[in-house]
Amino acid sequence: MGKRVAVVTGGIGGLGTAICISLAQAGRRVIAVDLDASSERIAAFDAMVAGLDIRFEPLDVTDFDACGALARKIETDEGSFDILVNAAGITRDGTLRKMDKVQWDAVLDVNLGGVFNLCRHAVEGMATRGFGRIVNISSVNGQTGQFGQTNYSAAKAGMHGFTMALAREVARKGVTVNSVSPGYCETALVMAIPDEIRAGIVAQVPVGRLGKPEEIARTVEFLSADEAGFITGANIPVNGGLFMGF
Repeated sequence: MGKRVAVVTGGIGGLGTAICISLAQAGRRVIAVDLDASSERIAAFDAMVAGLDIRFEPLDVTDFDACGALARKIETDEGSFDILVNAAGITRDGTLRKMDKVQWDAVLDVNLGGVFNLCRHAVEGMATRGFGRIVNISSVNGQTGQFGQTNYSAAKAGMHGFTMALAREVARKGVTVNSVSPGYCETALVMAIPDEIRAGIVAQVPVGRLGKPEEIARTVEFLSADEAGFITGANIPVNGGLFMGF
């Protein structure tokens, strides 16, 4: 058997890059998909993953037809599309009383619509081949809610509802579908939070620090392994104890 082929959306972001590296180091052929950003950003990504079996493909996850074209291209070029990690996400924060429809639609279209768009086109081939691993990157704020994030919290909670429903549909086809819910990690989004607010967040985390992207990536790599076939419909929190439940 050749290498498993993995697609990571939001693949050249901080968290996405860590996931790509972890999957490649575990022996997967990785395709990082993201917006066709500046050549400088793509060059920086290429430098970070140099020597690993990782390549970049441009994609707007909100474009249903483009997602279909990419899925077909990967299956044709690579022979299979085995692992899908939906890590693309944006924030457009604001209290609901001040939020406009553009802010709502943008977050739902990327964070939840993008999950539908790619899963819809990838899952048929996975089921036909009898193997697939889908990992959706949700958020602790989808579990707890967060002030100023009705759009983001709704999308991330909806992502796990999607995960559970799809997991039931494809469980007998060798395809697992799981969510990972990170807490606050050392990503560009979190590091852009003003220092005093970020310090207040860290003070609430029982382990006393922010998470590292590599810690999220390790969980994704675990769930996407061939040996993880009996875990499906699960949500794995990686949040330093910020929110605990069962």
